Amino acid sequence: MVVDPGQLRLLALIERHGSLTAAAHALQLTPAAVTQQVVKAERDWQVPLVIRGPRGATLTAAGALLASHGRTVEEASDKAEAQLAALLGHLSLRLRIGTFQAAALHLLPPALTALRHRHPDADVSVVDVVSGRGADEISAGRLDLAIVASWGTPLAPPPHLRAHPLLLDPMVVVLPDDHPLATGQPADADLHLEQLRDESWVSILAGHAAREQFHDAAREAGFTPTVRFETESYDVAQALVGTGIAVALVSRLALAHAPGTTHRELAHPRPYRQIYAVTRTDAGLTPLADMLIDLLRDVARDITATWEAPQQEGQRSSNSPHGSEATPPGPDRPQAAGRADAGEVAGRST
Repeated sequence: MVVDPGQLRLLALIERHGSLTAAAHALQLTPAAVTQQVVKAERDWQVPLVIRGPRGATLTAAGALLASHGRTVEEASDKAEAQLAALLGHLSLRLRIGTFQAAALHLLPPALTALRHRHPDADVSVVDVVSGRGADEISAGRLDLAIVASWGTPLAPPPHLRAHPLLLDPMVVVLPDDHPLATGQPADADLHLEQLRDESWVSILAGHAAREQFHDAAREAGFTPTVRFETESYDVAQALVGTGIAVALVSRLALAHAPGTTHRELAHPRPYRQIYAVTRTDAGLTPLADMLIDLLRDVARDITATWEAPQQEGQRSSNSPHGSEATPPGPDRPQAAGRADAGEVAGRST
């Protein structure tokens, strides 16, 4: 026969408490339900196990033998319950994060600071993860949350994962600071990509999503870019632009303000990358993930507001009788500069 550990535990409880009613209370069952379980156990074991009397219940020799094993089952059950509670308590405070470096510099620190104020006992870890690997690391159980980027197309994770949009990060043109397009028009004037058709470009390596997006934008603008330098890093791209030998298309969040460079916004349509937080669809074991996502969205709103502040100031100036003659920027055009993500890997971890 197949041994039912529940029957062994029931007999141990009857032996300990001396009655079916008390055993039922310990199991959070009705006395009738416990009586039915005793009848079933005696039928399964094919031997009397419990002697019912006016003062309670005692076990037969067979029942006492089985109850001794039931005590082992009960001890194991209590130990398992305690260990599970400890594990769930640990998991509720654990958050393993993967992120690319621009997000690690600009999005994550303020959000983590707020999280640590709310949960100073949180067990948080952060690792560098390229955007293309974030979802895989969560699926493999090595991460609880990944911050990733997608260029040009919405992120579509598998059903067991969920993508939480955080930020639209526009691409901007980085120019040598003595470039005619930088010196010959106001700093808040948008550029059209076709104005750069004859330029030499520093671009992200072929095969990366950022490179594909760049070529798509150039094609829509009616030209094929002359790419003379390729790199995996937006920082390297901007450093090369600072030498005066080329221009580059760089994420707004990754602007480094390298010596000898300036940047200009692109007129519509402008390419963007979308930044997401990715988690498991069922994140019940990691409640800190949902909290961090809310905090990341707060930070993203602050970043967007900072980008838009110069544009709003420009609009007020242009509406003033003494305002500048600069073309007012569009309603969604980011403006403020951000620091570079050192060593950022564009198309992989940018």
